[in-house]
Amino acid sequence: MTRTLNTPRGRAVATVLALALAVPLAATASAQAAPATDTAPASVAADAPTTRPELPRPTGRFTVGRDTLHLVDESRKDPWVPTEARELMLSLYYPARGTGGRPTAYTSEKAAQELLAYNELDGRVSAADYGSTRTHARTGAHPARGRFPLVVLSPGFTAPRSTLTHLAEDLASRGYVVATVDHAHEAAGAEFDGGRVPPCVGCVDGGGDSGPRITAGRAEDLSYVLDRLVGGRSGKATWRHSGMIDARRIGMGGHSIGGAATAALMDTDPRVRAGVNMDGGFHTTPAGVARPFLLLGTTTTVQAGDPYDWGAAWPRLKGWKRWLTVTGAGHFTFTDTPVVLGRLGEHDPAVPLSGRRSEQITRAYVAAFYDRHLRGTGQPLLDGPTPAHPEVGFHRP
Repeated sequence: MTRTLNTPRGRAVATVLALALAVPLAATASAQAAPATDTAPASVAADAPTTRPELPRPTGRFTVGRDTLHLVDESRKDPWVPTEARELMLSLYYPARGTGGRPTAYTSEKAAQELLAYNELDGRVSAADYGSTRTHARTGAHPARGRFPLVVLSPGFTAPRSTLTHLAEDLASRGYVVATVDHAHEAAGAEFDGGRVPPCVGCVDGGGDSGPRITAGRAEDLSYVLDRLVGGRSGKATWRHSGMIDARRIGMGGHSIGGAATAALMDTDPRVRAGVNMDGGFHTTPAGVARPFLLLGTTTTVQAGDPYDWGAAWPRLKGWKRWLTVTGAGHFTFTDTPVVLGRLGEHDPAVPLSGRRSEQITRAYVAAFYDRHLRGTGQPLLDGPTPAHPEVGFHRP
């Protein structure tokens, strides 16, 4: 749900939106989540419109808690506003016990308004309806006992962390601590502490050939996030529930440039054991990532003249790897965009895959990847095509 740099090499997607919205291992925790399965139906009807969207329910055994963490890296200047220190905002989803706590908002009406206005949807989609999307995590929920793998997710450029909510909630229900990250001034509708919505300076200044610079900056952001969650080069962990994280089992992932940043981070930070790039160009060629990596994207990635650079990056991924394509998918298939907007009656005629199938496929394959490489559980879903997910192809260059 963005117009600049969410596609590889900064390729704008304004025209897509205009049409579309007319988007081994350490000891296991004391309680294991249910593994990903391949039993989803082969096809699902188009999403039924509603005035109050609801994210799909998490599929794991745990209830889900949510916390927030505001971070300021005083050692770095913000790349967009050099008079400020680098600022990040996290939503933290975690396995919880019981049904305590209170419901969490998807995003504020103010943040929704900024996001919809940037994408020229403010006259067609109500910010109140979008922001009131029902979620399933609860603030103040008691953390489950045990230590769990950590997954950090970074959104596409100009997209806020809220666009990765359904995946984060599902992974947390399966037994992961999940952090979604907002990078200041790089998203329209990113909500920070106190209800602030910093201006998306990068939405105006981020075009052109700045993909490598932004990717490198995000990799630094994400390394700092790990320091604050598990302790590291810049000090001790500061999140109040950091004790539930197993620092030996860390995964990273992202949509679009968030996926590019994942690969860049894995070149420099050995704490990350496994990475996922959801439909993002690399912007920089990996130096030689020797740990598991999943590429999950549209069929554009295997076409002649592919702008994503996956073919060039593929030989540099030296560990376990998969290159999966999803027929009928669009750039935003791997986010909340088709789920929420589909329920509000907005569909992309160029992207046949429904919001329901989008979330089923994304959840199934991303969870299977992390289960295999952070938990060591067998995942046949990653071994080849399955009738349950006929849209998913395995590309073997």
